[in-house]
Amino acid sequence: MTQTLTIVDHPLIKHKLTILRNKETPTAHFRQVLREISFVLGCETTKDLALGEIEIETPLEKISAPYLEGKKLCLVSILRAGNGLIEGLLDLIPSARVGHVGLYRDHETLEAVKYYFNMPEDLSERQVIMVDPMLATGNSAIAAADELKKAGARQIKFLCLVAAPEGVEQFSKAHPDIPVITAALDRELNDKGYILPGLGDAGDRIYGTKS
Repeated sequence: MTQTLTIVDHPLIKHKLTILRNKETPTAHFRQVLREISFVLGCETTKDLALGEIEIETPLEKISAPYLEGKKLCLVSILRAGNGLIEGLLDLIPSARVGHVGLYRDHETLEAVKYYFNMPEDLSERQVIMVDPMLATGNSAIAAADELKKAGARQIKFLCLVAAPEGVEQFSKAHPDIPVITAALDRELNDKGYILPGLGDAGDRIYGTKS
């Protein structure tokens, strides 16, 4: 598998992912656990953020201490399911800016179709974390990354909950410069482009709808 892929190996992530996979998990619990798991995944995804030094005074003495420098991080949700990961990431990084890419998958061609794009300013100066629970065929993630690069993004990571080998391969071919961070690499796609064993349609499970 491609060297751009990182599978986050953590007991809490494995436990919470099992809850998300379970078809009996109700909508409210699914949302809450997704928020929790995105917080843990966010720690791995942001571990290389640039740090500067600042003078502060503790209750006992003055010290030089680390702080995040540069432009605020930009979280980019691939709508609609990406919003389920954004909340947990904002718990971790409340000062982050948030952008949105609206894409839907054509169920005949499985290609991504854009319908919305809104980003904060100075995208070229920000670390961008693109999020979507599933990396299935890779088409939506590739299209979103294409749009981000057109808008000037230069430092991009892609965070997902579950990935399929086919999607990782396609995405990494299209964007070999973008690291992929995921909680699990599943077995394969079925003939409808869904991940197996997967967890179903993440958007439907977040919002209690049916495709």
